[in-house]
Amino acid sequence: MLRRLNLLLAATALLGLATGAQAALKPGDTAPLFTTEAAVGGRQMPLVLAEALKKGPVVLYFFPKSFTSGCTLEAHLFAEATDKFAALGATVVGVSHDDIATQIKFSKEECRDKFAVAADPESAIIKSYDAKMAVMPYSDRISYVITPDDKVLYVYSSLDPADHVNRTMKAVQDWRAAHKM
Repeated sequence: MLRRLNLLLAATALLGLATGAQAALKPGDTAPLFTTEAAVGGRQMPLVLAEALKKGPVVLYFFPKSFTSGCTLEAHLFAEATDKFAALGATVVGVSHDDIATQIKFSKEECRDKFAVAADPESAIIKSYDAKMAVMPYSDRISYVITPDDKVLYVYSSLDPADHVNRTMKAVQDWRAAHKM
């Protein structure tokens, strides 16, 4: 099943049907606030975006499906960079269509206990951020950087997970340089 999903995601990307390059939210837009269930380190917890934003910027990244190859790679990359984001005062949060039971396991095994992954099985958050994949019931791979004033600072959309961390890190670094504490 996962192999079939990975092949379908790859084929969709090649056909250009799943790109989120025209995300509805643009830099300067107000980010939709939400509360949902999430997991960190294998433990379920409530995630309130407004609370996370009180601490600093939030890197909110959407990914299609837990435990698929690209999503696992992206989780590993964000896990490796979480301490660097934290040093800049930023919080990393992943979101997918998966249920909380899946996210509990994914947070422990693939996110390496480093950051929260939110469950959005009804796709309410995914839809509010225009992160729904065009041809499937999953989210597209889109990363947002949201500032503490609830504004979208940066948007990056690509099914290739390789650059999401570097690009969002740069946006957070630039924001931090302009907002020295």
